[in-house]
Amino acid sequence: MSSQANVIITCAITGAIHTPTMSEYLPVTPEQIAEQSIEAARAGAAIVHLHARDPEDGRPTPDPDVFRQFLPQIKEATDAVINVTTGGGHGMTVQERLAAAMAFEPEMCSLNMGSMNFGLFHLLPRYTTWKYDWEPQQLETTRDYIFKNTFKDIETILEQLGQGCGTRFEFECYDVGHLYTLAHFLERGLVQPPLFVQTIFGVLGGIGPDSENLLHMKRIADKLFGDDYLWSILAAGRHQLGLCTMGATMGGNVRVGLEDNLYLAKGEYARSNAVLVQRMREILNRLSLTIATPSEVRERLQLKGKTAVRF
Repeated sequence: MSSQANVIITCAITGAIHTPTMSEYLPVTPEQIAEQSIEAARAGAAIVHLHARDPEDGRPTPDPDVFRQFLPQIKEATDAVINVTTGGGHGMTVQERLAAAMAFEPEMCSLNMGSMNFGLFHLLPRYTTWKYDWEPQQLETTRDYIFKNTFKDIETILEQLGQGCGTRFEFECYDVGHLYTLAHFLERGLVQPPLFVQTIFGVLGGIGPDSENLLHMKRIADKLFGDDYLWSILAAGRHQLGLCTMGATMGGNVRVGLEDNLYLAKGEYARSNAVLVQRMREILNRLSLTIATPSEVRERLQLKGKTAVRF
């Protein structure tokens, strides 16, 4: 892992996991996504990680026309690095998931490093009524669902978006095998250091949110990538702040936001993405850790710069 530096805070604004019933504060419309992204950046997020939703019912959508309604506003109002998903949402094809990224050629995109079970069905018993019919249906389908990112899919994304557009990646690693998959592509020269490795804990189907697993993922990443990567921690739900804090004390970067966690504390909803960024920043400050600016992130990750995007 590269040497200790200022901590990069990524904020994942809305995602495709949580549904409108789960929190009234989850941004759904382009206006809400733009507003919450801008607030999160002002609170200290150097990177904003973005999905889009149908403004009518909050359903995840890959439609570039929806992304077009908030990407320029965020770019104009902040200096944050804009990171567009290639994970999309459940049931989307690879080409659908790539559509917005290929249209707008952002500085960064996320890239899931393998196919995996991705279970959300266990959330169903927590709710008795739903705002929209699609919500319980989507959660139930994950009982028999595999998120597909084969070696061929990853090659396609790296070649078309990485080599073709100069976009760099947030490599999302949900288990140890994903780290080895990333090492495979590094050996082949399809990715170049510095790598931004997002180790993810607590998704049903991926590695669990245990401190031992965090240590193990870092140990393997250090073994595979040495000084050629920047490490970041994402933990789902109530584990978000705890594991992020642990990782930050070990030299890691952190990801927070309503995509991954809806609560500020037990029983207390996070009323915005910005409050999660603020809480993480307060913790880092108490640990005498300084947060990174967007310009630092661009330099450390060797990004192409915000003037080179197509929005």
